[in-house]
This record gives sequence, structure tokens and C-alpha cells, in this order.
Amino acid sequence: MLYENVITKPVYRVLSNLTQENRPEVALPLALKELLRLKLNEAKERKLAFEAKYGRPFESFKTAWDADEIADRYSYEVESDYWEWEAAVTDELQLTEMTTQLL
Repeated sequence: MLYENVITKPVYRVLSNLTQENRPEVALPLALKELLRLKLNEAKERKLAFEAKYGRPFESFKTAWDADEIADRYSYEVESDYWEWEAAVTDELQLTEMTTQLL
């Protein structure tokens, strides 16, 4: 079997325990879907936290940022929030795409 050469015994045991599935060809996609779901939820939560903090979605914030309408935009807090928020939005898009590839 292909998986015997790729998946080590400890990884196989963890996959089997996590998914309650002994067939690696079934367990691995199940585990990946669960990981993607968790990561997607994390990205959404990060995005929503910034939306709540700044009272708008990222695209609106970015437009205001580009127009120099954000107060203290070069302060450490606001600038780092911008980059982290952009990363959360990007992560959400990429993870959503990956999720659809596994369906």
C-alpha cells in the first residue's frame, strides 16, 4: 500500500485515533478537512475581531488607508493591525479555496 511508505506508524496511530478510521486513505482526508475547518474558523475570528475594532470590513479600511483617512495609520498598533488583518482575510480566502478542493 502506498501509505505504508509515506505515513509512519506513529502518524498512522494518531490519524486513526483522531478520526476513528483505520484506513489511511480515508483518515488522512478526514484529518485534513478538520484541520482546514479549524484554521478557517481561526482566520474568520481574527478578521471579525478587527472588523469589530475598526467598525468596518477590511476592504473599506484598506480604501480609507490608501486615501490617508486613517488616523495614526503609521502608529505601531494601527499598522500592525492592518498587516495582521490583511493576512487574516488572505488566509480565509486561501483556506476556503483549499476546503472546496477537498470536497
